[in-house]
Amino acid sequence: METTTFAATDGFPHTALVGVTGPARTIAVQGDPHTALALASVSKPLSAWGALIAVERGLVDLDEPAGPEGSTLLNLLDHTSGLPFEGDRAQASPGTRRIYSNAGFDALGAHVAAAVGMDFSEWMTREVAEPLGMTEIDVTGRPSAGYRASIEDLLIFGREVLRPALIPAALRDLALMVSREGLKGVVPGYGSFDDNQWGLGFELKGAKSPHWLSDSFPPETAGHFGGQGSFFFVDRSRDLAAAFLSGVTFSEEHKRIWPPLTDEIVARYAQG
Repeated sequence: METTTFAATDGFPHTALVGVTGPARTIAVQGDPHTALALASVSKPLSAWGALIAVERGLVDLDEPAGPEGSTLLNLLDHTSGLPFEGDRAQASPGTRRIYSNAGFDALGAHVAAAVGMDFSEWMTREVAEPLGMTEIDVTGRPSAGYRASIEDLLIFGREVLRPALIPAALRDLALMVSREGLKGVVPGYGSFDDNQWGLGFELKGAKSPHWLSDSFPPETAGHFGGQGSFFFVDRSRDLAAAFLSGVTFSEEHKRIWPPLTDEIVARYAQG
């Protein structure tokens, strides 16, 4: 593992923890990889993984009713349940709009918890964190945006997404595919897009611009950013995953450095 400094973070006025991994090992880190900071919405891909484990076990089904009337578990995972960012009153019929929703992911956690017979945080600890060896993660907060973790934890998760052991590769592939193309929706902090592409718990780059990922990334790049200045992405075309933590509210400073930082990561560490 290389300890490094990324030029794109020069002048960033906050903590800038960065990590890069391939499918087998951590490649490079900037800062302390074991400092746990708030993930905010980067919690969502992790919660989605916990839900997909329950799907694989046959404890829940993607097509079963969950959330508001007419919605399914799949609708909660791909932000098409109709639920708003916060609150329990649906704003649209399920499947018709991409409404980015913390409420939807909290409903997802509650639904899975009822099906598996334990708190969702216990399920996440037992079925995700412990099997993967994520020792610094705290999953006791909201499934939508309440977790804390270290760069090391996120890189472990990145390796799981690249080479899944907890779910079949086919289910991973489904999670990273566009779920319902052509739906308009908002990416918080970046605006409205006519085709706001998401998988199951993962945002997909698609053709969105401006974006927190560099425009050089392929459309199928999957990940998430969070309102506490965090990001996580998996670029399967380059067999690479990376994470960023700052522990402070997302701002114009994050928007300034993230596209060049993501470009720098792949320029330095992508193979081939």
